[in-house]
This record gives sequence, C-alpha cells and structure tokens, in this order.
Amino acid sequence: MVQLNFKTLSFNLQNDSLQVTLLNLFSASVPLAEVEEIASFTLIDPHTLQFNHPDQKKAETKFSFLLAKYFEQLKNKLTGNSATYIHRNSGIPLIGNVAFGIAYRESSIIEIKPVTSCNLDCIYCSISEGLSSKKHDFVVEKDYLLEELQILINFVDEPVEIHIGVQGEPFLYEDMFKLISDLQQMEKVQAISIDTNGTLLNKEKIDLLAKNSKLQLNLSLDAIDPEKAKQMAGVKNYNVEHLKSIISYASQKLTVIAAPVLTDSYNNDELEKIIIWVKTLPKQPILGIQNFLKYKPGRNPAKEIPWKKFYALLKELEQKHQIKLKLDKTDFSIKETRELPKPFEEGDIVTAVIKCPDRFKNSVVAAAKDRTISVPDCQYVKDKKIKIKIMRDKHNIFTGRLV
Repeated sequence: MVQLNFKTLSFNLQNDSLQVTLLNLFSASVPLAEVEEIASFTLIDPHTLQFNHPDQKKAETKFSFLLAKYFEQLKNKLTGNSATYIHRNSGIPLIGNVAFGIAYRESSIIEIKPVTSCNLDCIYCSISEGLSSKKHDFVVEKDYLLEELQILINFVDEPVEIHIGVQGEPFLYEDMFKLISDLQQMEKVQAISIDTNGTLLNKEKIDLLAKNSKLQLNLSLDAIDPEKAKQMAGVKNYNVEHLKSIISYASQKLTVIAAPVLTDSYNNDELEKIIIWVKTLPKQPILGIQNFLKYKPGRNPAKEIPWKKFYALLKELEQKHQIKLKLDKTDFSIKETRELPKPFEEGDIVTAVIKCPDRFKNSVVAAAKDRTISVPDCQYVKDKKIKIKIMRDKHNIFTGRLV
C-alpha cells in the first residue's frame, strides 16, 4: 500500500471520474479507469489517495503523469474558462508575460502575479476581467514563484517592495495567506502591498493578515450608495456595507489605502460621500483616488477625464475637506534599480517552444532563454518549436510574431 498526499489538491469521486481540484479554484476530471490502471485505490480523505501498489515512487510517477495529462484540460470553477498551472516542472519561465509570474520594471517595486480571475465584473476594468471573462487563466505554484522571486531580489541587491497586483482578485488564490507570510520573512522585502476588492475578506482573515507587519492593503471602494456600488462592481450581490466594515476594521490593524476609480458619469457624486465617510473612521485610511483610463482590452464605459481637470478636482476636494488626495512617487518610496539583462531584443529572430495558450484567443505563450514570449495569431500546439520576431522587449515583457 502507498499513500499519495497533496497539500494543494483535493479529490472527490464523481460517476466514472476522479475530480481533482487545484487550490480550490481550478479543476480537472481524470477517468476512473485510468487511475485504476495504476492500482486499485481508496480515497482516504479529500487530500489523500491510497493505492494498492507495492512501489511508492512508481505510483507517484504514474499518478503525476495522469495529472499532467488531464491538467491540459484544467478549468476555472468560477467561469468555466480554460487554465494553465505553472509550476517548477512546467517549463514555463515566470518573467516575460504581463498576466502571470514576475514583472520587474527597474524600480524598487517588483510585481508578482500568482493567479488570474475575479469574482466581480467591474465596469471600468482595464483588462475586462471578471465573471464574464472568456480569457485563458493562469495559476502559479507558490514555491516556484518564491524561488524565482528570490533570484531576482538577489540580483537587485537592495530593499524592495513586493506588489501583488494580479489580473483579477488575489484572494481567490488559496495560497495567498501563505505567500504573504513567506514574503514577510524575506530579508530584503521591506514592504508588501496587495490590490483587492475586499469581498473575500472578513475580520478573522484581517487578523491573520495583520500578523505581517510589512503588509499594506489597497482596497477598492468606488461608491457609498449601495445601488451605485453594485453598478460599479458589475454584480447584483455586491455588498458595500461589508466592504466598509472591512476597510474600517483593517485600517486599525494595517496600513490601508482606499482606492476609488473616478469613472465619469458613473460615480462622480460618490467621491465626496467616500471622503466624508472615511473621515468618520476611528483610524483614517489613506485615500488614493484614481482616474479612469481607457485600455484596448478594457471595458471602457466612459470618457477619460483630462489629467488637468482631474488634478484640479482633487485639489478642490482637498481644500474643502482638509484631506490629502493627490499621491505621487514620494508617497510610495519608489526608486530606480538595476536593469535586468534581456536575452533578446526588439527585432531579433528567436526560436521558441510553445508551452500553453495565452490569455486571448488564438495566442500562445512560448518559452526561450528563461523568458516567456506572447505570440498572437498562433495556433496552440504544445511543445512545437516556432520562429518568431521580437516585437516588444520593454522591461523584459516580450511579444513576438511568427516569421
């Protein structure tokens, strides 16, 4: 008898299949007949399988092969969208793509992205993420992400802030609390910040987060009026009173930024309500009002407010309510750091290997020289070699086209 136990996987039997759930959000179905080809087995608990097999290593190898095979069909349980699990044995580097992994822009803020997906459908979302999204998703193994991040931090060789800025809602990532705790222990990490809509948090989770003294929460708050808040969030079950309670409680435990996005003709009248409410709290969070900007992949429901007009509005509200609203680099201690060498540059012809679909249809993620390259207008054929011309190389984020 051998037992296989998995921390990030859970199992249940369903008809003729073994349902496998990864990090609570992603799932795949493995035919029961193929599992039983390894040996007869018993589900001991949601995380443990016991096989009637004499060799632990062989059973592990065979089951790992099955997981790899059927994780090609991994799905997001929220949306049904296809997904890719990126782990240390996946052959997918973590630098090169804006949607997952690590983004380093030669500054003291390093961005990490362990997951894509969102439980809201915010009307102003710059990447059209959310429950209505049809994009391919990614989820990254925590330990792989931390290992590659440590290598980059060693290269930078000075104190940094780690910003968890995912394409979606970060607390959908089941390992998020462990990830933050591990970041807290990293010597050259002086600060950790995370953007969240706050809907998945409660007081108990805030208490856990508050154990991390380096952490700052950036919480979205776009309206005080309940109906207006639902409209901004794009879902009918959005509860702004819950979010207000989270902001109030978290502000007494952690550094908190309440971050409305001013979306013209939608929440203009809500800004003053937000300011007035914030000033009633026992400990006032920082207010960081953002200006809605149009992006090609975004939902773009409104016109952009010109920056001159936006800053004039902030100044007017600052004077009226005696509160600081205009934030800049000095508020976040951002400084320039070492440039990370690029293995290839714009115009280079590169041979790369297709590893997985990219976020958008008919696009793939290819790998070469420890970087990923986004390749649009390319059919997904796993492990196929392709030749591409590098069209973008800024900050080690790469895009190429087939040649």
